[in-house]
Amino acid sequence: MSDLVTAEDLDSRLEKYRTELTGYCYRMLGSAFEAEDAVQDTMVRAWRGFEKFEGRSSLRSWLYRIATNVCLDMLNAGNRRARPMDLTAPTPVAQAQLSARPEDVWLEPVPDGRVLPSVADPAETAVSRETIRLAFVAALQHLPPKQRAVLILREVLAWKASEVAELLDTTVASVNSALQRARATLAESPPDATDAAAELDEEQKALLERYVVAFEGYDMKALTALLHDDAKFTMPPYDLWLQGHDDITGFMLTIGAGCRGSRLVPTLANGTPAFAHYKPAESGGGFTPWALQVIEIEDGRITGLHCFLDTERWFPLFDLPPRLGKEQERKPDEE
Repeated sequence: MSDLVTAEDLDSRLEKYRTELTGYCYRMLGSAFEAEDAVQDTMVRAWRGFEKFEGRSSLRSWLYRIATNVCLDMLNAGNRRARPMDLTAPTPVAQAQLSARPEDVWLEPVPDGRVLPSVADPAETAVSRETIRLAFVAALQHLPPKQRAVLILREVLAWKASEVAELLDTTVASVNSALQRARATLAESPPDATDAAAELDEEQKALLERYVVAFEGYDMKALTALLHDDAKFTMPPYDLWLQGHDDITGFMLTIGAGCRGSRLVPTLANGTPAFAHYKPAESGGGFTPWALQVIEIEDGRITGLHCFLDTERWFPLFDLPPRLGKEQERKPDEE
């Protein structure tokens, strides 16, 4: 089907690109909600400007041009999203204090289904998952906005240099130079590796099953056996982060002791395994949302446990239940 479209079928044609555009904008902005706002703005601008479009380029290229301009405008304020470890040094559990920062400081998680379009090519799918990982998107935030756009378009979406140059109204030489600088910046602080959820083998799946049993049973000895020696624990919107299984389990037995008796519901975030964490309801009976846990695995151990606490935002975005019922309580023979 031609990319030349009529106004009558424009809406359905635009919607075909929503998911991949959301993935692009998420990588640019580091925020799931800002990415959706950027894509909606892109769609509105496309509607308004469609009569001037006239098929001078492909509809997809035109939409990416609009989306890039929207993202660059949003990034003009100079704010970049970060993880706690990008802002402070790790804190020993004995000195742990919970200090919150505004939500626009933090790199946000995103549901896989909102940013990963269905594609037949396994290699393309692997690249898409790899490049929405929290560590990778955090690394992108260190790049100037235009370098960020060039790197994503060239390395993630596999656009030709000439296509990127046309989109950005610049030269091929300028695009190649920006890509070289972006690669050099990422090489200075490469993002940590993480196993993708779609590629987990039986051993890794078993690891996650053991994690659920250990966490729900609040068995710190079992949990320690699953954590890498240098595992990282974060809890946005708090800037506190812990490193090492001793500090992580120490925190869970002190400040975090209220999580005892919790339940975990599996989901997917940022191309990696994730869990919706529900704590026992204070009113008694059932469980209420506490955190979205994004899990990072490497070399058979959990290397990252990132708990996003603003469940009023995250749980609806991930289509997670607002509450778990009393039937989820652990039976006596499961204690």
